[in-house]
Amino acid sequence: MAGLAFDISHLLAGGLVLVSFMLLYQDRMIGLINVFALHALVLALSVAWQANIQDAPHLYITAAIALFFKGLIIPLTLRRIVRRLEIHRTIETVVGIGPTMLVGMGLVALSMVVMLHVTAQEALLVREDMAFALSVVLLGLLMMVSRRNAVGQVIGFMSIENGLVLAATGARGMPLVVEISVAFSILIAFIVIGIFLFRIRERFDTVDVHALDSFRGDRQ
Repeated sequence: MAGLAFDISHLLAGGLVLVSFMLLYQDRMIGLINVFALHALVLALSVAWQANIQDAPHLYITAAIALFFKGLIIPLTLRRIVRRLEIHRTIETVVGIGPTMLVGMGLVALSMVVMLHVTAQEALLVREDMAFALSVVLLGLLMMVSRRNAVGQVIGFMSIENGLVLAATGARGMPLVVEISVAFSILIAFIVIGIFLFRIRERFDTVDVHALDSFRGDRQ
């Protein structure tokens, strides 16, 4: 049973890394939002499995929060924002998809080396989950710096938070009050970001952060 628990946990955490690569690969706005919903679903499954093998019922609440807010509410809201802002188009990137994916693979390799060394005294299951969690966080950071569109950067930010949740649950969880406060903080931040995006669109008629440089005198 212990071997099966490890295999399933390894599969779900590795699946979250794979979906992070899918986020990096997307070049269409709606496709990006749909993949983020899948990202949240895989996170919820991973957290629920950790709740089962750790005998930690409070983690089921974390899984439910991830599934409801990140897998349903936030994607639906993002689709509505995309329709309202009329930005059904290709997502512009700082560099090409190919180089970005190569950098992403390098970050995953770095995460494995660093975390497996740092957590050498921990159980193998914890070491693997922490390595995968750091990979998700770094891939989210990469997405934020490689996307010019503000919506893509918001999704990158939320994928980083997913990685942090995976790390917390893999390291035997965190207090429920912290989980709930983090969830509401993310929700409030998302509402503020939504309002911010509408204001950008209203003022500059675009949400491309690179295009906004021209308004502050940074045009090359």
